[in-house]
Formats: sequence, C-alpha cells, structure tokens
Amino acid sequence: MIRIESKTLEAAYSQAAETLACSVTQLHVEIIQHPSSGFLGLFTKSAIIVAVRKNEPNAEVAPIEKSAKFKEEIAEVYEKPVSKAAEEEPVIPLRRILNDTILPESFVTDQDEEDEQNDYIEDAIEGMFDDEDEERFDNMEEIALEVKEQINALFAQTCFDLNEIDVSVYDDNTLMMDFNGPDAALLIGKEGYRYKALSYMIFNWLNAKYG
Repeated sequence: MIRIESKTLEAAYSQAAETLACSVTQLHVEIIQHPSSGFLGLFTKSAIIVAVRKNEPNAEVAPIEKSAKFKEEIAEVYEKPVSKAAEEEPVIPLRRILNDTILPESFVTDQDEEDEQNDYIEDAIEGMFDDEDEERFDNMEEIALEVKEQINALFAQTCFDLNEIDVSVYDDNTLMMDFNGPDAALLIGKEGYRYKALSYMIFNWLNAKYG
C-alpha cells in the first residue's frame, strides 16, 4: 500500500501505477482528498490517494479518517452577470457532419473516480490542433490516415496504456476509431461520461477541420 500526493488525480493514478509496476486498471484506490484550485489562488489543494494492487493479499484499502487540514474551505463565489452582447451573440451553424466516433460496447468500467481526467484530454486535444490549418479533403482514405497519425500522437502523451489506435473509413461521412489496450475501458468512464466527452471533442475537431 502506498500514499500518493500530486497536483491532479490523473497524475496521482499514473504515479501509483508506475510505483506499483502495474496498469491503472489493476489499482484499488481510496481517494483521501480531491484536488482544488481554490478561490482567487487561495485554499488550493492537491490530490491525495492511497493505492494498492488488486491482486495483492489484503488489497482492500482501509478507510482513512481525514484530518482537519483536509476539510474543505468554503469560499463565496459570485456569478458574473452575462452581458447583453453575449446574450445576443448569433449561433453559428455547424458545417457538414463528417464523423461519428464508434467504440466497442464491450468497454465497461467500474472505476468510481474517472471524470477528473476529462480536462487533461481536452487540454491535450486543444493544444495539438489549435494551430492546424483548415483544409478540405476529398479522399476519405487520406483523411483516415492523417487522423490515425494525429490521434495516436495525442494519446501517446497521456497516461493511458493503449494499443495503436486504428482509424478506418466507415462510410462516406464517417470514420471509425478502434481503441484497445489494458486501459481502454478507462476511456468510457463511469456510465459513459468520459466516452461522451471524448467523442464530442474528437467530433468537433474532425468536423471543423474536414467537414
């Protein structure tokens, strides 16, 4: 059993998996403290977990009482009024839909704390493709090859243990992505929340670039 403290839960999970020489899915984790950015730079908190490999004897993590310093500080947050200009901002219709992401239904996970990694994936996607020039492609095979190269480069930067992601042409307007590997189930998240977020982000990128 080890105790890990890090800035994010994602980093804590990754560090625990590296220390115990196993995949993230093989960990039994008790979250002692969730990370928080605080309020106006104050009351920031790091993520703290206690982890043990599932296949080790006595792998059940005993609950740990939170000390006084782990109690959440309460800060009043005032909602910013929405300006009239923002309310009247016109809605820009999406261009032709090119992509629907499809993942196998067999991906199921019972992890309780997974939504924290969504921000990490979203930031990585935005950072990789913000400066991409918009181009039009008529050949779906060319699009599939380019998307495969870029999506594999993206997930190579994450802590997920995945096989090479296969991207193929599903029909004239759709690409199919096949995610496999020890941590593939983590991409679904509890009740499919992470899958929906990941599918939405990838769809918006593909539609904006190739639509």
